Amino acid sequence: MTIVVAIDGPAGSGKSSVSRAAARNLGFNYLDTGAAYRALAWRCMAEGIDTHGPADIVESLATFDFSIGTEPDRYFVKVSSEDVTKDIRLPSVTALVSNVARVPEVRAHLTGLFHAIIQASSKPGIVVEGRDITTIVAPDAAVRILLTASEEARMARRSAELSGESAAKTARELSDRDKRDSRVVDFMNAAKGVITLDSTDLDFDQTVAAVVELVRTRT
Repeated sequence: MTIVVAIDGPAGSGKSSVSRAAARNLGFNYLDTGAAYRALAWRCMAEGIDTHGPADIVESLATFDFSIGTEPDRYFVKVSSEDVTKDIRLPSVTALVSNVARVPEVRAHLTGLFHAIIQASSKPGIVVEGRDITTIVAPDAAVRILLTASEEARMARRSAELSGESAAKTARELSDRDKRDSRVVDFMNAAKGVITLDSTDLDFDQTVAAVVELVRTRT
């Protein structure tokens, strides 16, 4: 039986990089669920699909051909046959993600896709990270973690990732994204049974080690 590790957290908490490193350390697969929402937003942008009204987005789901690499060291994101791994991180795509993610039909469709990917995992376990993983996508996961950090720490980490971005602009973007996404899912408060891991005073390696230790002691 595949061990599922579910990790939620706000923007800038480091959940993607930490989850990927933890999966590598554990010998598990890794699933970045946010990439699916980004890929759909990219597709809407590329094809001129209006993201302000849900009808066109929902209609596009029928032909949304998405694939993702779940090997920590062989990560990729494709829409149809096109590799969009880098393109889905563009600011123009990021600006549209919340429009796509707030549509209930989109969340239901992609959650079904995530379940299929989890079930197809070829390794003993899979680390699944995103916004609503501990409560909606994998509420029965063996280990459920809310990875968080202070706003100041998250801002500093995101600023370091985005060269040329001012701290003030980064702070605004983090705050705005959290506000938009929190209208759809609660990723700031741990649900019952979910372990809160505050990485404010931990460096990257320490955070990864903490996640790995939680998984090993609870599985």
